[in-house]
Amino acid sequence: MTAPEIAALFAAALLAGAMNAVAGGGTVLTFPALLLYGIPAIQANATSTLALLIGITGSVFGYRNQIRTVAPLATRFGIVSIIGGLLGALLLTCTREKTFATLVPFLLLFATILFLANNAFRRLVRIEPLAKSSDLLHSRGIALAYVFQFFVALYGGYFGAGIGILMLASLGILGMHDIHEMNALKTVLGALVNLVAAIYFIFAGLIVWPEAAVMTVGATVGYFAASHYAQRIPQNAVRIIAAAIGLGISALLLWRQFR
Repeated sequence: MTAPEIAALFAAALLAGAMNAVAGGGTVLTFPALLLYGIPAIQANATSTLALLIGITGSVFGYRNQIRTVAPLATRFGIVSIIGGLLGALLLTCTREKTFATLVPFLLLFATILFLANNAFRRLVRIEPLAKSSDLLHSRGIALAYVFQFFVALYGGYFGAGIGILMLASLGILGMHDIHEMNALKTVLGALVNLVAAIYFIFAGLIVWPEAAVMTVGATVGYFAASHYAQRIPQNAVRIIAAAIGLGISALLLWRQFR
């Protein structure tokens, strides 16, 4: 690896880690960066998944207080996340990436709109905001939440760009309103999805290790810094940043698809 390549991959992973800690979508930086330096698409996707997985430990530490609060939810949703993530990883090696990736921009745009309008949507379907996060386990929408999380995890194991936005939208609609707790839960569930996918990719021999090592360091720094400082920002500001990331990723992917 050349010095410019190391610097570029480190920078892309650092920004990706920061994006994932706040909302999601970091894969749209790490995946193209690896393609730029000649890594085949499937190997680039696998390498990006592993780098962001190891890096996410920084975000888990940054959200450690909120994770204690959402631990019951993480345990229950973790099961469907693991199953969906593994199936998504299997799907990646069995189908053409382009077929599924065509839907990605529209899925992210829809999720971002739901995230922005989740208060209005909750009123429309008469779902009251939860007094505390753990009340989600006893809400009437819990079955729908499990189903949605399974498909988010399936998509995450396959490609992963924007699963954070999808989860934030789902949790907001179902009544969660503390953005920091939502981010903590999203972080844990995203880590589980990436974990099972990365394990499969390692055994399938799809990881490009030198690039993975560089990006892991960058992602860890980005995750930790963003998760730590995001909690000092007012919740409405974090929501605006998350929505801006979602809209920006959607626009970028639509441009790449239809240019």
